[in-house]
Amino acid sequence: MAAQAPPERNRYVDFLRALSILAVVIGHWLVAAPYVDGSGAVQGGHLLGILPWTQWLTWGFQVMPLFFLVGGFSNGVSWSANRRQGASFSHWFSSRFRRLIYPVLPLFAIWTGIAMFGTVLGIERPIVAMAAQLALIPVWFLSVYIMVTAVVPLTHAAWRRWGLASFVALVAGAVAVDVLTLQFGVPHIKFANFAFVWLAVHQLGYAWGEGHFAKPAKALVWGISGLAALLLLVFAGPYPVAMIGVPGSEISNSMPPTIALLALGIAQTGFALALEPQARRMLDNLRLWTGVVLINGMIMSIYLWHLTAFVLVLVGAWLLGGPGLAVEPGSGAWWFARPIWFALYIALTLPLVMLFARYEQAPAHPKAAGKGDVPEWRLFLGLILACVGLGATAVLSIASPEGVTGVRLWIVVLPFIGGALVRFGKLYDITASRPKTNQ
Repeated sequence: MAAQAPPERNRYVDFLRALSILAVVIGHWLVAAPYVDGSGAVQGGHLLGILPWTQWLTWGFQVMPLFFLVGGFSNGVSWSANRRQGASFSHWFSSRFRRLIYPVLPLFAIWTGIAMFGTVLGIERPIVAMAAQLALIPVWFLSVYIMVTAVVPLTHAAWRRWGLASFVALVAGAVAVDVLTLQFGVPHIKFANFAFVWLAVHQLGYAWGEGHFAKPAKALVWGISGLAALLLLVFAGPYPVAMIGVPGSEISNSMPPTIALLALGIAQTGFALALEPQARRMLDNLRLWTGVVLINGMIMSIYLWHLTAFVLVLVGAWLLGGPGLAVEPGSGAWWFARPIWFALYIALTLPLVMLFARYEQAPAHPKAAGKGDVPEWRLFLGLILACVGLGATAVLSIASPEGVTGVRLWIVVLPFIGGALVRFGKLYDITASRPKTNQ
């Protein structure tokens, strides 16, 4: 596959995607630090709260901006090709929706079973809820990314008409939301920044695709400007250092995103793209490029299952009497043991990825046509149901403190219904009316 990549393909896009997923995995495995206290109770330790100096590390490990940057590049290229071919939005978006939602369904099904099984066995519900919540953290990103992808026709049209002004308008919206939230205390409006911040970074992906950052010096200016803005917001403004939520902190830079996280996204964009010429030459090495292709081929599985492996390793240690779990997070012994724990996480992540990576390549329905394969009302209804389910999972958890099953079944079924609406929507077989030929 690596050898067959077309020469015009921008390999740096795939490299940034692969590098980002590895940063996410390492960051999650480090920051989540459950331990068993002196009374034998399981506590959900958080490294950023235990060791405040580690909050600076989130400037490198919080790479969600890079995912949206890469998404903007890829969506811009593919949507432009779709328009040139005269294909419909339904055809374009339904294939992306399937690739994003199908890999999540096995994860939901298995964790529903684990939560039910744990409840039946009498495991304390808070422990079941902690495990399920931790394992399903990655799904929040998918709900936002699906919605950002759904409005690509609008955002790309805005880019084509107004260029960087469309990015500036979204930045202004994000600034206004933060001012209304932090200065005037307007309730709930902060959640609008899930749109303003991530759409703004997504617009930079369009800019990248059209050569705006072709000159490294220009990209470097963007990087320095973003970093300067971030330093100003953190040291002179109300924003915390950590680019993810920290227990006890009044403000989270990620849930929902703030302009501080947007500044980080601008900085990451500039610095990453300033290195693009050298990186693309480096990726001419077939061995390195093959590794990038390998990771990209199972990237959703790595993202979705790495925390399940983390939880299962910890549960296994707990069932064996808690070896290593009584070590205080952040201590010298805790850091010294990280390579051992990481080896265990990797050992369990690999078989999970190999088992479930097939769902990333879920084929379209055999009768799916080149145009309008799913009616748009089904497409949007499926989108809404799936995103509500994924969002509710991140906020509430599928584990329920009440009820016989110990599971909020209404949350679990929504992504399945959304996926089914798109998978089994009305299909048009455009070959059916064509006369058969010998060609």
